[in-house]
Amino acid sequence: MANESIYDFSAKDVKGNDVAMADYKGKVLLIVNTASKCGFTPQFEGLQQLHSELGANGFEVLGFPCNQFMSQDPGSNESITEFCSLNYGVDFPMFAKIEVNGEGAHPLYRFLKKEAKGLMGSEKVKWNFTKFLVNKDGQVVRRYAPTVKPADIRNDIEKLL
Repeated sequence: MANESIYDFSAKDVKGNDVAMADYKGKVLLIVNTASKCGFTPQFEGLQQLHSELGANGFEVLGFPCNQFMSQDPGSNESITEFCSLNYGVDFPMFAKIEVNGEGAHPLYRFLKKEAKGLMGSEKVKWNFTKFLVNKDGQVVRRYAPTVKPADIRNDIEKLL
């Protein structure tokens, strides 16, 4: 059976607990593959700002650390979480480190990439901080390149809330 929404998936949080994406039913989500040592790392600030300002309206940022791009997130789940919290005040859900491309790609990311293809139809995630916007029904609405700042996605998020 084909997966029809992100609610068919689960992922481990930073503490190793299984989290069903169905727990986020009815919320607008921005799913981001993150890295602590990337040129785009300061985007954590913008992601946290969106999370803080729009969270009460049913919006959630979900962070998925990934070390597949020039090993820019080599730390443990604990050290990554601590880094994000201390440096950027991140309190949105962070998940255990995953792979987003290749044989070991997490099933959630396989689905996201299939639903919202990148440049020229590519399914590969190009770099850290690629963002996927998901509506309240668990449907992937759009993919944003790493260079797109979180603040520039705000209008799209607000339209879905």
